[in-house]
Amino acid sequence: MPYITPEECLSSFSPTLPKELRNPELLVTIPAPTCKACSSKTGDQTDEITQKILLAFPHISKGGYVKAVKQGSPEHNCPLRVGIMLSGGPAPGGHNVLSGLFDGLKKIHPDSILLGFIEGGQGIINQEYVAISSEFLHSYRNSGGFNIISTGRQSIVTKDNKKKCLTAAQNLDLDGLVIVGGDGSNTATAILANYFAENNSKTTVVGVPKTIDGDIHSKYLELPFGFDSATKFYSNLIGNISRDALSCQAHYHFIKLMGRSASHIALECAFQTHPNMVLIGEEIAAKNLSLKAIVSEICTVIAERASIGKYYGVVLIPEGIIEFIPEIKLLIEEINSLPTSENIENLLSEKSQRLLQSFPKKVQHQLLSDRDAHGNVYVSKISVDSFLIYLVEKELRENFKNVPFNAVSHFLGYEGRCCLPSAFDNDYGYALGVGAAVLVKNKNNGYLSCIDNLMLTPENRNFRGVPISGMLTLLKNASGETIPMIKKHLVDISSPAFQKLELYRKIWSLEDSYRFPGPLQIQYPPETSSDTFCPFTLLINKLDDNYTTKKPALNHRCIEIPD
Repeated sequence: MPYITPEECLSSFSPTLPKELRNPELLVTIPAPTCKACSSKTGDQTDEITQKILLAFPHISKGGYVKAVKQGSPEHNCPLRVGIMLSGGPAPGGHNVLSGLFDGLKKIHPDSILLGFIEGGQGIINQEYVAISSEFLHSYRNSGGFNIISTGRQSIVTKDNKKKCLTAAQNLDLDGLVIVGGDGSNTATAILANYFAENNSKTTVVGVPKTIDGDIHSKYLELPFGFDSATKFYSNLIGNISRDALSCQAHYHFIKLMGRSASHIALECAFQTHPNMVLIGEEIAAKNLSLKAIVSEICTVIAERASIGKYYGVVLIPEGIIEFIPEIKLLIEEINSLPTSENIENLLSEKSQRLLQSFPKKVQHQLLSDRDAHGNVYVSKISVDSFLIYLVEKELRENFKNVPFNAVSHFLGYEGRCCLPSAFDNDYGYALGVGAAVLVKNKNNGYLSCIDNLMLTPENRNFRGVPISGMLTLLKNASGETIPMIKKHLVDISSPAFQKLELYRKIWSLEDSYRFPGPLQIQYPPETSSDTFCPFTLLINKLDDNYTTKKPALNHRCIEIPD
């Protein structure tokens, strides 16, 4: 059998579009039917907040969800000039968003032009871009990363930068601007869309949902692209580490995973790999678990495994877990309220000082001295894996006599942001790009391109345009101001997926039930239909009628955690 290079494999993969997006040149958007129970208004969003958001976004707030139907004629389409910027951290599938947008625009009219802004917001502010051609795009299709035009974190919504973005759109005669990003970037999409409309710009601003953290969610937006690839990639590495633990039987592996504000990655990787323990930040916060209780629970599992002759194991930890632990959260808030100084430790309350002194010196220094641009503790830099190993080691020494413990720490982070995209994310990203072209064509300003029913095969999924204003609420930013923002979607501990985890935890803690997913595949495995190849957490939640707002399109069946 001849060797097939990765490049040949990438070029041979042809993404599958949902049926309703296959003729973008004929599609018009119309209001999507909705019901009271499926309202975009979040459960904790009051009428007062809704009114404030309506006042803040008067030019984009009134539209509802839209869907696409065939009503147009290709002869009536005009060429479109569209710009695209990639914002924030990379996510697998981004190149296919760009590919789908390019192909969609060319189908709408062959003379349409796509401009890629270099380094995200910096590119549009400085009007630095590259004209995307079929030849230029060819080698990037189905590949990971954002290196086709690079990405950045430059704010585009300061007073000065909004003007520069408007000037760029006018100078380049843009019919549309597509912004690919997470919660912050798509909040900026709504702000810029409203600003453009306020200034009578013809440019339609639309968003595409991206983040490997999986923390953007609303009706019709089940998952951002990138989450599936990153969790499958991490799960392959966790599987390898688990195999090493099983082979050597000498170490506990504490694995820190991406997930600054939510534990979705840790939860999904747990279903993929069956570790002995997984910590979920949202559970810790909901149950008000103290640091001592968490450490004691880990030590109990280690002692129970030791009693049956097992001195090894795997523990998964989301990187942002430290902010979910009640007493550490209060400590961080207290530190953030104080100015940086050499004697900051002496300014803390007596209780906070005692807690801080129980930490290793490195963590003490990170909490007291490492501040971000807003003067807040740089939580993501804290080595929570090593921190927990230190505390577990201390607790085992003092209260669990004669329990051997050797630990290794790992951080699986940036490795997953630019990995080879899964078949799921290649299909998904491509469909989101074509959907963005349809939104621009139909002048749906301030909308997010979304694909619904992701547990179905790609051709049976549905396209929806989601008004970003309906996803906004009022939150405090890092500077303490209350502003409209998309709220991060956290793990719901009442969800079917979390409840399923609860059922398996005790089994996984003592038995070596490790699962070894293997490397990412660009194609769906021949024996596996794509409806069972989506993230497990999504599938489990979608198949529960009591949890979802509408009945899933698949027949119900008991979801068993894979062997």
